Amino acid sequence: MKKQVSILFAVLVVISLLIGACTPASIETPAEVEEEKGLIVVGSKDFSEQFILGYIAVLALQDAGYEVDDQVGLGGTAVNREALLAGEIDMYWEYTGTGWMAHLAHEEPITNPQEAYDKVKAEDAGNGLVWLEMAPFNNTYTLMMQQATGDELGIVSLSDLSAYINGGGDASLCINQEFYARPDGFRGVEELYGFQFDEAQVIMMDSGLTYKALQDGECTTAMGFATDGRIAAFGFFNLEDDLQYFPVYNPAPVIRQEVLEAYPGVAIIMGPVAQSLTTEKMMELNKRVDIDEEDPIDVACDFLMTEGLVDSCP
Repeated sequence: MKKQVSILFAVLVVISLLIGACTPASIETPAEVEEEKGLIVVGSKDFSEQFILGYIAVLALQDAGYEVDDQVGLGGTAVNREALLAGEIDMYWEYTGTGWMAHLAHEEPITNPQEAYDKVKAEDAGNGLVWLEMAPFNNTYTLMMQQATGDELGIVSLSDLSAYINGGGDASLCINQEFYARPDGFRGVEELYGFQFDEAQVIMMDSGLTYKALQDGECTTAMGFATDGRIAAFGFFNLEDDLQYFPVYNPAPVIRQEVLEAYPGVAIIMGPVAQSLTTEKMMELNKRVDIDEEDPIDVACDFLMTEGLVDSCP
C-alpha cells in the first residue's frame, strides 16, 4: 500500500511540474524580454506639432533607459524621410496621408483613418520601415479664413471659395513652399474644386507665419494644420473640405526595421504614447507652444507626466 501511495505521489509531482511549465505565467511577454538599450536617433519635422511629437518620443525613450540622439527639428518632410531611409536617423513621426501620397506616390487619397494606416504600414514594410501604432488625432491640411471674413463673404466651404473666386472675387493666399509643391497640396485643391488663385495673390512664407499673416489681414485665406491651437485662438475657421480632397493625416512613429528588431521595446513604449494623443489634447499642446510661447520640450514633458507615461524627464 505504501509503495502504491509513493508511486501515486511521484506521478502527481510530475503532472504538477508539467502543468506549471505550460502555464501562461511561465511565458515571457515582450515587455519582460531583456534587451540591450543602445542609441536611437530621433528626428522630426520643423513646425510646432512636430517639435512636440519629437520631444515626446525623445523623453519617453530616455525615461525607458535608451540613449537618444536628439535630432528634433531636422527639417521638412523630404529631409526626414531621406534621412530615415539612409539610416541617418532611426525614427520620426510621420502622417499617414503624407506616407500614402508623398512617399508612396499614390494619387487617390484615403479618407478612412484605419484603412490609410493599414495600407501605408503594409506597403512601407517593403522599404524596411515599420509604422508603429498611430495616434487618434487627424492633422490634415486645411485652408482657413477669419470668421468675420467668411461671414461677410458667405464662405463656409472650399466650394464656396471656388464660386467666389470664379465670380471675380478678390482673394489671396498665404502658403508655405512645401504645401504649394507637394502632390496632395495646393495644386490638387485648385484642380478638384475648379478655381485658381492669381499667382500674384499667392504669398509664400514659412508654415508658422501663415497664421499671423492671416490675423494681420495680409491674405484672405491661409493654409494651416487642422490641430493647430491658433485656429480657435485667433478667431479663424477651417473651410469645409466638402469634396473630401484632403487625405487623413494620423501620425505614427516610423522606425527602421533593423532598429526595431534590435530594440523591440520601442514599440511597447510608444504604443500608449500614441493612444493618448487625441485631437483635443494635441490642439491644447500646440496652443501652449504657439500662443502661450512655452518651450516644446517642456510641453512634451508635462504631457507625458500628466498622462502617467514617464516617471520623470531628464
